[in-house]
Amino acid sequence: MPLWLQGALESAQAAVISALVVVAPIVMVWATAGFQHDGFDVLARLAGQAWLLIHGVPLLLDTAGAGSAAQPESGTLSLIPLGLALIPFLLAWRAGRRLARASYTDQLWQALLGSWLAYAGFGIATGFVCRTADVGISLWAAAFIPLVPFGLGMVVGARREAGSWSRLIGVDAVAWLARTSQHSRWAGSYLGSAIKAGSVALMASLAMSAALLAVDLFIHWNLVVAVYEGLDAGAMGGGVLTIVQLGFLPNLVVFALAWISGAGFALGVGSLAGPLGTAVGPLPSVPVFAALPAGSLDFGFVALVVPALAGALAGWWFLREGENHFDEWLSIKIRARWFTAAASTLVLGAVIGSVAGLLAAGLAWLARGSAGIGRLTEIGPDPLRTALFVAAEVGIGVMIGYAAGPWLERQQKLREADLETVSSR
Repeated sequence: MPLWLQGALESAQAAVISALVVVAPIVMVWATAGFQHDGFDVLARLAGQAWLLIHGVPLLLDTAGAGSAAQPESGTLSLIPLGLALIPFLLAWRAGRRLARASYTDQLWQALLGSWLAYAGFGIATGFVCRTADVGISLWAAAFIPLVPFGLGMVVGARREAGSWSRLIGVDAVAWLARTSQHSRWAGSYLGSAIKAGSVALMASLAMSAALLAVDLFIHWNLVVAVYEGLDAGAMGGGVLTIVQLGFLPNLVVFALAWISGAGFALGVGSLAGPLGTAVGPLPSVPVFAALPAGSLDFGFVALVVPALAGALAGWWFLREGENHFDEWLSIKIRARWFTAAASTLVLGAVIGSVAGLLAAGLAWLARGSAGIGRLTEIGPDPLRTALFVAAEVGIGVMIGYAAGPWLERQQKLREADLETVSSR
């Protein structure tokens, strides 16, 4: 079949599968009489709105207030469950691999264009059908915002199948680099390795944040169970609530990253939860909120060491990469080694820390949002504040890790020599 038609069919398949994943928990709640209005049209619109939300489309809410004046209230529901957003991304990743396998290098654009047009059409149709008087949906947003996770997944999947960007887009990167100067190649290698090191620092910070989040949930498991029992949602309702919370698990990991960095995160207007203290107002009965550390923490400042440890790991990784060409260039220009070593390490910490801070700001921006109406219009970490804290702490750790790297390498070589001696005996 034509490539554009194959791309459209792949998009339709991904859209239907992701919609079915969203419909399943809604049907489970409906089966237990969990909705006040159980009409088919109401459930279908709710499923469509949920589908748009997991793709990042904000929903404009307009409801009557609960106060004595009963004034109408409006707000935007923009808190994206990043765990559920992985569903269309992974489906698009699979579709991208299949389309790349069926296309030549100069023909892939036809398949991608057809798939993106079909997915945009599915989004705008869903937005048009599912908007109501209480839930407004911008048709432009419904058409283009779902293309972000879906298009990114397709490009990543196609790149995975092609094996290189040059095969994917038809540009010989090796030949292009060969035409550049040696200084440009050195600068590119330095910045490329610094970006990789910043990614290593961020991934290490996220891994340790996830571990601390798991420990916190384990410590406060009795409070979490108490909230479940207080809700008395039944087996089906409790299962759906758990699925929703798992959908927000990546958001919670980013919240934990902001918490250990000292930047903290908000759970409502004017609130702040951080390692030095927690000040939040009344929270909805969501079980995972019961694990939030409350009050002032005597040893909460110890959490600030975590991003520094991740930075030390990144500094050691950069040393093993052997691409510190700025240090080499500075050593040629200035003969004072004590100055060049300190200056290059300081610049390295600033560069890698900035990369980690920018990546953390991007994650904080994705993980934060608004629950719509009331105090919970501000949920999540502030991207700028998170970036500054993470960049500073990772940068300090990078300088320590890079400086201690030669000693760590020497100790590793000594251990390897001892093992070789023992094995030879």
